[in-house]
Amino acid sequence: MSMTEDEFDVVVAGSGGAGMVAALAAAHHGLSAIVLEKADVYGGSTARSGGGLWLPGNEVLRRDGVADRPADARTYLQHVAGVEGADRQRAFLDAGPAVLEFIRAHTPLEFAWVPGYPDYYPEAPGGRPGGRSIEPRPLDARRLGPDLATLAPPYKAAPDGVAVTQVDYRWLSLGTRHPRAVLTAARLAGRGLTARLLHRRMLTMGQALAGGLRAGLRAAGVPVLLGRPMKELTVEDGRVTGVRAGDQLFRARRGVLLASGGFEHNEAMRRKYQDIGTEWTVGASGNTGDGIEAGAALGAALDLMDEAWWGPSIPLTGGPYFCLAERNQPGCLMVDSSGRRFVNEAAPYVDAVHAMLDPAVSLPAWLVADQTYRDRYLFAGRGPRAPLPRRWLAAGVAHKAATLDELAAGIDVPAGALGETVRRFNEFAASGRDDDFHRGDSAYDRYYGDPRQRPNPCLGPVARPPFYAFRMVPGDLGTKGGLRTDERARVLRPDGTAIPGLYAAGNVSAAVMGRSYAGAGATLGPALAFAYLAALDLAGKED
Repeated sequence: MSMTEDEFDVVVAGSGGAGMVAALAAAHHGLSAIVLEKADVYGGSTARSGGGLWLPGNEVLRRDGVADRPADARTYLQHVAGVEGADRQRAFLDAGPAVLEFIRAHTPLEFAWVPGYPDYYPEAPGGRPGGRSIEPRPLDARRLGPDLATLAPPYKAAPDGVAVTQVDYRWLSLGTRHPRAVLTAARLAGRGLTARLLHRRMLTMGQALAGGLRAGLRAAGVPVLLGRPMKELTVEDGRVTGVRAGDQLFRARRGVLLASGGFEHNEAMRRKYQDIGTEWTVGASGNTGDGIEAGAALGAALDLMDEAWWGPSIPLTGGPYFCLAERNQPGCLMVDSSGRRFVNEAAPYVDAVHAMLDPAVSLPAWLVADQTYRDRYLFAGRGPRAPLPRRWLAAGVAHKAATLDELAAGIDVPAGALGETVRRFNEFAASGRDDDFHRGDSAYDRYYGDPRQRPNPCLGPVARPPFYAFRMVPGDLGTKGGLRTDERARVLRPDGTAIPGLYAAGNVSAAVMGRSYAGAGATLGPALAFAYLAALDLAGKED
């Protein structure tokens, strides 16, 4: 079959948030652009995400009354990500407000502050206990037109017609424990009923973000081709000049932007760089490291390949469940196979998995809880008091026992050690102070805690039988290592020189966050900012 050719100023590989923002910005700066997507749906991991954006100092925060000084954001990000990469940190912080302004101007998206959702290290210099994260407002699915049918599905779908935001999830996680939780559930049920009666669907979180960006691309006349996996990058005279996808060559007059995601579903790469498999990730299935391998083949440097956007997860029979609120709520604790606690269970999820991967910790780990915990809170999508699925028990993912000794036998941990761990933990719960791991000391810990639990919203005794244990594994939202880039998203060689014509943004590139995580949306925020910076550079513009 003969090769056909098309030519554009900018060719983008990947249709997640970064790829779509880059193409949209290129188009609005007078360049022709095209987006090539490997899968038969668009949106990538963005469509599966919570849709939050960590972009300090933006106009939405100012509108919603959040005062955020640039100096504080710089101090905080350097504390989180480290002193290396200062140029990239500065470029990200400077571009963050601009990319959000651009998205609001050229898509149907609108955003709101997530009130009270703290930075992940709010007590650190420059950190904000009230948070800097924003999320998309619900978006009418009719705005997508024909593109609604090819939007990638969410990670966990809400009941039909119910549009759940990040703010809603915080309260829903409390089950019937808090009046606001009950009101939120009632409001969402009413919203869902109205939507069904009006035959209207509202998109939220990552679905809204991906869908809104796609609507912007359609309005700008930017084509998005699905089912076009990248085979290779083409190079002429040392410059990247296009992308070969299937039997087509897409030439790029200005350059190529890689936005093809991480390598979380590439078994060989994960074993090589992380000594872990692919079964515990919730990243998009198409993220197999294609862009990283293509860049490396041209001599690109790689960074942070041993890292991921980690999070303790339960390996349920239908796929891994990424735990957020479950670890923060009172009435549970985590132990390793020795029966001992090893971490502040309510810590930011990246930190919790770093603790799990410490050689001193013996996996598997278990989340141990009592019946009061199960009676009060939502758990892995199951309502309070709802019986555990038999398949969880049969698979050994969950265990239930009348006594702690029986539970210890079921999960193969020393009964004496587990009993002593629970006894000591219950003393902390009574006093409200965790002397071992300081759970509940941080505003971040308390965000998903129970406001009615006193004196510490994250600490409650594990005392009322029957008892439960849930297997915890080092899951992730996606990998965070990849191609090394500069402050303009240009892909770099080991000597620091840029590969002409090649750019990268999102999880195909090494994260500006380093080995940590500044706050909710600190994956997507930098991805969109660097995609925007890449488009400006391709257009010969300065932000």
